[in-house]
Amino acid sequence: MAEVENPSTSARQWPPGTAPIKSEYVPFAFCPSLRLLLYYDFSRYLIGDPFAIQRDVPDDDAAEGSINHLPRKRPAATDITDPLPVQSRQNPGDDEEPEAVEGPATKKQRIPTSEKKRLAKEKRKEQKGMNRARKFARVQDEVALCHGASRGEECTDGDRCRFSHDISHYLSTRASDLTFPPKESLSTVEPFVTVPETSPLAEAYPNLNKTSYCPNFAYSGKCQSGFKCRFLGSHVEIQGLEATPTLKLVKDEEMYKRVKNDVLELNFPSSGLQKQLRTHKYLFPVAEAYLTEVSRLTSEDKSGLPIEPPLEAPCRAENTDPEAQRDTPDVPTRASEKRRLRWQGMSYLAPLTTVGNLSILQGSNSEWSLVRRHPSEKVFGVQIAGSKVPQLVRAAEVLANEFGPRSRREQTQIDFVDVNCGCPIDLVFRTGAGSALLENHNKLGRILIGMSRALGEVPLTIKVRTGVKEGRNTSHKLMPRLSRWGVNAFSIHGRTRQQRYSKLADWDYIKECVEALRASTEDDDLPTIPIFGGGDVYSAEQYWTNVEQTGVDGIMVGRGALIKPWIFTEIAERKEWDISSRERLDMIRQYSEYGLNHWGSDTIGVNSTRRFLCEALSFMYRYVPIGLLERLPGKINERPPAYRGRDELETLLASNKSSDWVRISEMFLGPAPEGWSFTPKHKSNAQVGEEGNG
Repeated sequence: MAEVENPSTSARQWPPGTAPIKSEYVPFAFCPSLRLLLYYDFSRYLIGDPFAIQRDVPDDDAAEGSINHLPRKRPAATDITDPLPVQSRQNPGDDEEPEAVEGPATKKQRIPTSEKKRLAKEKRKEQKGMNRARKFARVQDEVALCHGASRGEECTDGDRCRFSHDISHYLSTRASDLTFPPKESLSTVEPFVTVPETSPLAEAYPNLNKTSYCPNFAYSGKCQSGFKCRFLGSHVEIQGLEATPTLKLVKDEEMYKRVKNDVLELNFPSSGLQKQLRTHKYLFPVAEAYLTEVSRLTSEDKSGLPIEPPLEAPCRAENTDPEAQRDTPDVPTRASEKRRLRWQGMSYLAPLTTVGNLSILQGSNSEWSLVRRHPSEKVFGVQIAGSKVPQLVRAAEVLANEFGPRSRREQTQIDFVDVNCGCPIDLVFRTGAGSALLENHNKLGRILIGMSRALGEVPLTIKVRTGVKEGRNTSHKLMPRLSRWGVNAFSIHGRTRQQRYSKLADWDYIKECVEALRASTEDDDLPTIPIFGGGDVYSAEQYWTNVEQTGVDGIMVGRGALIKPWIFTEIAERKEWDISSRERLDMIRQYSEYGLNHWGSDTIGVNSTRRFLCEALSFMYRYVPIGLLERLPGKINERPPAYRGRDELETLLASNKSSDWVRISEMFLGPAPEGWSFTPKHKSNAQVGEEGNG
């Protein structure tokens, strides 16, 4: 067998892009001559194939699909008909003799280059993009209980109600209560969570556990899921005779009064809004006046609309409802008169989902839910994407009317609206939205000016990439125009559209854009606007180094926050956190508790929480503990070889198998329903043995 250097005595030379794991956590490399024995001993701890130098890793480029005009590397000229892995075709060792082969040697079949390319293309297609065929099965109770009866109230539908009102029958068909483990029950060894012994509430209700813990009841003193709650035993009491006991929901009046007025979520659309949008009865006085002006200027000047139409033109519209425009000024708010965004020193979580303007105008429930805000979010913005001036301007007016200063409703507020000019995926680019707007400055100018006017006092921000084509950075040309177009803050991702995540972010070019924007605002005697950069930031050291070297006000964090949600703590404290596996498991426990508070603790809510927890784990497993690395800081574009963690739990949390993510969810949400499995959104994010239903 070929001689292999022992990594314990010499530095291991990992391939480029590989996370430098310490040799003691790559157990198969200790003794090459006994690697089969080591594989057997460590098979329960290893992540991936121990004989491979580098395991299959998530590809952030492939996850979003390819760029059609991005050149592909020519596939290697290997014999793709050979079924054996590379490791099984190595030379025999010095103490081994090759086996004699009887008969003439068989000549390998050569495949034409065109056929190789076709097969390689099909393989890439299978591994890239989204799992669009994944299904989200709606898990329900065997008996559908009436909503009113589930809360211990009288049913208002009477005989017309199609649902069951028999609580005892419902509970007899339902699975046993779940047990939500406390923080103290977490461990780094199997089974990782110690579940306390159950205590049946009564003989008549053996599936109710009086020692269970309901997160909703613990917070507010009342569980909104009522008898449907999967932790029912914690907030129900027995009434009546022992032979025929009945159940009554418990309510902690003192706790309920204390939190009754607490705001759990903000930014709900007003009643009737969605119907008005669907039936085209919603009025857009500001948007219609601006669009009329744009049409007039375009018809007067056949060469096209000037870069900056007069913002001081009055906004009037005929046949409008006075009540609907009670707070609409006759003269639009100038960009310099809007609320100043003072973001210096603040952390910025990148918009990871966009609010589609078309869906907003059609009244989609799923899109309006993205506007929802938690009270803990100090500064909150909404990002929209689109390519048509009328749609974007009208969407901005709806957001300003519903959640801006014009709205007189309580518990509604957005601090800014962001325009997505950086999305690289083909589906968006082909419509002229996202990064496609970087090649059409006139249209972008019309969009930004109109949105700034429609938003009134609400600040307008923009997110861009360095350009569209690789090697052609163009965003610096926008810098002198942004302030005049009404932009109040600017963020730039340090890659072109073609580069996606395959190249490192160009922070030198980000610095060039910062200097250009600062110079233009100074020349025009305009107030300085916040500038945020973005790209590859995965540690506090990288964050503050880039801030100091480029002059940005801060850095927008995206993928790094998905993989290690504690990155903002590291940034604030300016240090790297070697977080333990038990602390990470407790974060997952907290996530589960928040999910039950949001989606509910009934059967549907529990499995909705399970689905989104698995979505989160499909990114969090990619974190490599810094205590395992030979050098710091870790880099987001580096992928680890097969390794084991410092304890059993750390190894489990690094698993790229979706079945292990479901297993982790079962620690806090109980056994998954029969046949329930999870398929990640991106094909490159996990190993999946079978089709899941999400």
